[in-house]
Amino acid sequence: MSFNAETTVGQIATDHPLATRVFARHKIDYCCGGGSPLKNVCEKEGLNAEGLLEEIKKELGTIDYDEKKWNNEPLTDLIDHILITYHRPLDEELPRLEQMVCKVYDVHGDKDPEMFAELKKVYLGLKAELDGHMMKEEQILFPMIKRGEGSMAGGPVKVMMTEHDNAGNALKKFRELTNDYSVPEEACNTWRALWHGLEALEGSLHQHIHLENNILFPRALKGE
Repeated sequence: MSFNAETTVGQIATDHPLATRVFARHKIDYCCGGGSPLKNVCEKEGLNAEGLLEEIKKELGTIDYDEKKWNNEPLTDLIDHILITYHRPLDEELPRLEQMVCKVYDVHGDKDPEMFAELKKVYLGLKAELDGHMMKEEQILFPMIKRGEGSMAGGPVKVMMTEHDNAGNALKKFRELTNDYSVPEEACNTWRALWHGLEALEGSLHQHIHLENNILFPRALKGE
């Protein structure tokens, strides 16, 4: 393998995209927390580093591996991929989840007032920040990178990474509030759909932020 326990999880995810399946399984943050060596992450989470390396190696041996290594592709292509695969779907998904958050809060809020109120507050905050975040990327940062001015984008990149950290904190809060998206027996269909939708949002945002934090931004700042 071209990596070991000293390699950062972000670098592993960049060089071997399929490894993100293993990270997701063990709830390892490879996007915002991508700068930490694998051994440090394992120590923090109580995981066996060598066992995790073997699990990643096994995953990389699966025959359906067709993930593109975006660190080898033109930045303009990577930006287009981010827009098509992540930004445009969020234009629809964020309002859809907002409707469900509000509906479940209105109908079931009395079952756990503190949890549902906090969930609604955190989600609305996340949505508002993501809406503004994507607009700034599309109107300012991405055009700069496409014009070959990425090396001058240190300020915008710093802002984007701070907002990525905020999104990561919101995702962690969702897991805490929902007990890792455990669906109660009394949950209605909307409640169940909301839990599944938020969990899917987490997976998508992890991939989205990883591509930007660990691949797009570092390469752009180097002037590639």
